[in-house]
Amino acid sequence: MGAAGKKPIIGILGGIGSGKSTAAAEFAKLGCKVIDADKIAHELLEEPSVKEKVVGLFSRSILNPEGKIVREKLAEVVFTDADKLSSINEIIHPIVLQRAEKLIKKYNSQKQVKAIILDMPLLVEVGWDKRCNKLIFVNCDQKLRLNRAKKLGFDKNQVKIRENFQISLDNKANLADNTIENNSDFSVLAKQVVNIFSYIMYNG
Repeated sequence: MGAAGKKPIIGILGGIGSGKSTAAAEFAKLGCKVIDADKIAHELLEEPSVKEKVVGLFSRSILNPEGKIVREKLAEVVFTDADKLSSINEIIHPIVLQRAEKLIKKYNSQKQVKAIILDMPLLVEVGWDKRCNKLIFVNCDQKLRLNRAKKLGFDKNQVKIRENFQISLDNKANLADNTIENNSDFSVLAKQVVNIFSYIMYNG
């Protein structure tokens, strides 16, 4: 992996509902800073200039009565049309990556930060795997993932549609330097995070 900056950059890979964000939160407890691409994208949709472009693409039907973008309505539209997905990615992704770069720079200058975690659903797809020193794949049985995804508001079909637009999980697993097995309880995941993090920090 190409080194980037002073702190190790660790990318987290995995399918919807696999527990990527849970793993990222555990790394945060160990002194890492997490860059959450979804959170940045959601904040962008609130910004007038971005909102205007998105509404221009998809019409006002994606807005609620208060004039805010309803993410579920937007997802319904983009995940059924590859061209529309590509169009929204062209608006959102460059800004997300730009802000992620700013955060990397900021965290690199903070002494107390041990490493930077990238929680970015399309990490490999946008070529940011090359920005990472290490890649970690969160592995989780499909049945469990679907149950977790359901709690996040996705049905089986929505998960399948979204993952069709992503590089296969097998490919992501093959790219990873380490794998976290997330098929049992939380304490097992937390222990693996501690072990992997210790290994990365002491062995590079």
